[in-house]
Amino acid sequence: MLKQLDIDSKTIKNIVIALYEAEVNVVAHAWKGTVSVDIDENKITIWVEDEGPGIPDIDQAMQAGFSTASKKVREMGFGAGMGLPNMKKNTDELLIESEVGKGTKVKMINYFS
Repeated sequence: MLKQLDIDSKTIKNIVIALYEAEVNVVAHAWKGTVSVDIDENKITIWVEDEGPGIPDIDQAMQAGFSTASKKVREMGFGAGMGLPNMKKNTDELLIESEVGKGTKVKMINYFS
């Protein structure tokens, strides 16, 4: 759809990377999750919400290399601690809310050039 809207390929790549990282976090850490997307003429907004253990310390989780991934997830090649940093790197705005024992809500915005 973004290609049909003539969004530049670099912006599309950034959106795909950020969404991929968010999806992997849901699969690796949560019990279930949802992705919602809104596209208008200026931006794409993506919400990823999960029901899971939550993030006790978001600042710590934002540090490259910090991971709480299980041994099983790491054995599958994930859990390097780059998910949230890559999401931040590839979005124009990243908002994270989390409650331990309930889940995490992530809002990512990418503006179109």
